[in-house]
Amino acid sequence: MPSVPSPSPGTAAARGEGHPLRWPILAVLCLSLLIVGLDVTILNVALPTLVDELGASTSELQWLVDIYSLMAAGLMLFAGSLADRFGRKPVFLSGLVLFTGASAVAAFSDSTASLMTARGVMGVGEALIMPATLSIIGTVFTDPAERMKAIGLWSAMIGVGLAMGPLVGGWLLGEFWWGSVFLINVPIGILALAAALKMVPDSRAAVARRLDLAGATLSVLGIGTLLWAIIEGPAKGWTSTPVLAAFAVAAALLAGFLGRQRTAREPMLPLGIFAHRRLAVGNILVFLGLLSLLGALFVLVQYLQFVLGYDAGETGMRIAPTALIILVAAPLASFLGQHVGTRWLTAVGLAFAVVSLLLLATTESGDGYGRVLAAMLFLGFGAGFIIGPTSDAIVGSLPEDDLGVGSATNSAAVQLGSALGVAVLGSLLSGAYRDDLAASAPGAALPDSAMDTADDSVGAALAVAEHLPQEAGQALAAAARSAYVSGMAPSMLTGAAVAAAGILVSLFLFPKGKVGDRTTTGTGGTDSVPTQPAGARSPR
Repeated sequence: MPSVPSPSPGTAAARGEGHPLRWPILAVLCLSLLIVGLDVTILNVALPTLVDELGASTSELQWLVDIYSLMAAGLMLFAGSLADRFGRKPVFLSGLVLFTGASAVAAFSDSTASLMTARGVMGVGEALIMPATLSIIGTVFTDPAERMKAIGLWSAMIGVGLAMGPLVGGWLLGEFWWGSVFLINVPIGILALAAALKMVPDSRAAVARRLDLAGATLSVLGIGTLLWAIIEGPAKGWTSTPVLAAFAVAAALLAGFLGRQRTAREPMLPLGIFAHRRLAVGNILVFLGLLSLLGALFVLVQYLQFVLGYDAGETGMRIAPTALIILVAAPLASFLGQHVGTRWLTAVGLAFAVVSLLLLATTESGDGYGRVLAAMLFLGFGAGFIIGPTSDAIVGSLPEDDLGVGSATNSAAVQLGSALGVAVLGSLLSGAYRDDLAASAPGAALPDSAMDTADDSVGAALAVAEHLPQEAGQALAAAARSAYVSGMAPSMLTGAAVAAAGILVSLFLFPKGKVGDRTTTGTGGTDSVPTQPAGARSPR
């Protein structure tokens, strides 16, 4: 089938009817987003395996998860500008090639360093993919009602990918070696690439900004330094010189990034775009929601494996209900958004997140899977009600020329929330785990080297326990599991507080209006954003 050109003035798309192949195009974009979503969480169930196979420490496990989100979040805005300048299709295709190739490299990595590098490159690929997909949707779906449905499916695919990651990863680990959790991306990526080459049209902003390399560098370094300080805080001490210095450097770099965006002639992130209150508040809500939900998922997967004793495959099966709930909740939220204000939908989603996190925070060592299942169901509804309405509110508030950078801010908020969720909630749990284990473990009966290893993580403690005399091993294992459950309380309570703050933001700061409305309340009143047909741009 020949390539499909972008619609030109006078076509159906230009008259507001949308691209003639908009639904098949959406299917291709959703296929790409599926593997992107999968890779945010698929590694979680493989973490215990990586401890055994690659000797990964706790901080290395956090970095293996977060390096992906770091590169994606740090470069998302730059990638949005890149798509606006050089065309959304070539940037999208480049992202697919990079993501697919790096997945193949990750599958055959033989060290944490090489795996971490491959994961970072995959994050760069995602940065190129995500804002381009949302921009393409905004271009080919010109009817607000159709666009709402399309973005509902878009957000559902991301959410399902996030939730299915542990399920798919668990099944693959049960059947193959750990590298299969990355190798699965290769055939899907190739299929999406072939289909995109034929069907996806190209478009670009009529007036593209210059590439802001300095801004991109400051963004990545600033976020990376902040994550390092948070991840290393429990081990090195929150008041240690390296950690305090890292926080100071991160603050300086991020302040430099904002200063650069404020003064640059053509900034990567035009700060004036946040005059659109739907975009500004929507990104805050996505950030807060994903911070709490993805942090909870990181903790939850380890709880299922280390405390309840499920293997990787069993863990994946027990997380499956979350994926099913998101698959229902995201389209449902988009449908309800036609009749209910977006702020109410996101407030309900964040309330679901609060309930989920409170259930996990009050979990005790004797509780079984039933309590976890209830928490996961609330988590699924929370994710579905947060991602869909806010994504459509953001895209629906922008003219086409701002779609690239606007959708990039949305994608960056998703990734930054995910990265900080794992870093913050994981570090709070790690610190509480260390303190509780030191107070309850039978240290006098164990060599110092064993205690030092057990102190690193609950997985390491259980591995040490297997090599100890029976009585000492059982005591250490019980103490480690108890310490992990105790550590869940401050971690999950913090996540619940973050989600609760999001409820207040949604109710009091989010503009009134329904999903799909393009008229938004700005900082000083009504901000009516004109919609221009896709064909009126400068397509290629």
